[in-house]
Amino acid sequence: MMRFLLPVLAAATLVAQQPDVINGKVEARALNGPLATEFQRLEASGASPLWVAYSFPAVPRQGTMCGTDEHNNIVRLEGPDTLLVLFRLQDHALDRVQLSSFDCRFDAGGLPFVYLTGVPPAQSVSLLSGLVRPVTHGDSAIAALALHRDASADRALQAMLSQSQPDQVREKVLFWLANVRGQSGFEAVKKVLLSDPSDELREKATFDVTVSKEAGAMPALVEAARHDRAPRVRKQALFWLARKGGMAQSAVILQAAENDPDEEVRRQATFALREIPDGGGIPLLIQLAKTSPDKEVRKQAIFWLGRSKDPRATSFFADVLK
Repeated sequence: MMRFLLPVLAAATLVAQQPDVINGKVEARALNGPLATEFQRLEASGASPLWVAYSFPAVPRQGTMCGTDEHNNIVRLEGPDTLLVLFRLQDHALDRVQLSSFDCRFDAGGLPFVYLTGVPPAQSVSLLSGLVRPVTHGDSAIAALALHRDASADRALQAMLSQSQPDQVREKVLFWLANVRGQSGFEAVKKVLLSDPSDELREKATFDVTVSKEAGAMPALVEAARHDRAPRVRKQALFWLARKGGMAQSAVILQAAENDPDEEVRRQATFALREIPDGGGIPLLIQLAKTSPDKEVRKQAIFWLGRSKDPRATSFFADVLK
């Protein structure tokens, strides 16, 4: 019998648990109906400031989010499995969206604090999706949405990549898709990187793809560096190939320095060789300085060798001056 009671008792404990709130009157309220309806009701009644919060199952291993207050000194090395999203309402409107670990201590500033229980994750995702468009709340709402451990978050974020959405929203969504949404998030970012009509967004995606832990990140960046139609995108792809791919991508970068049809891209590729960690690109810069048929590339290679203070560069200059 005890074996069957333990899960029930654990679930009851979780439901009964509330955020640790000081300096505020906490009201725990079980959600009875759609979350959007309850939120609208609270917003309509909120002439005076109040806080509304609920918890949701979180993407694992995202770290503790408690700020620097001395009371919030629990550091979960594997990250919490539950997060809290908080809304400050005032004058019948949403004033602020905030994300926090559940086990932080919250000072409500003397305001009422309504804690909603039993919120379905998919309804939370839907509510947060509706808050993304306003510029004042978009960043926090996207972050909170992205950290939901629920498939509805993938669908909502990918819908926000639509070309009908503002570029500011699409840029933020790209980062969170790559950073926390696994393979499906990476595939969405890769699609933008390789085929979106916006040069600006593809340029932004060259960085975002590097924060993904998926194996296809570097090959996608190589594809952009070699074949994107916009020089500005190829330039950024080469930079991040050097920073994140290191010597493993040096041949791609060298090829661009020697053969890209755009002079600015060739110059950027030369600079990117200098950005390879631990001086890995120094021998290739020396090679370009000696053999490149492109005068500008040779000049750039010599310039970055001079800035490197690397002994191999010093030796190169000594040979030149003999």
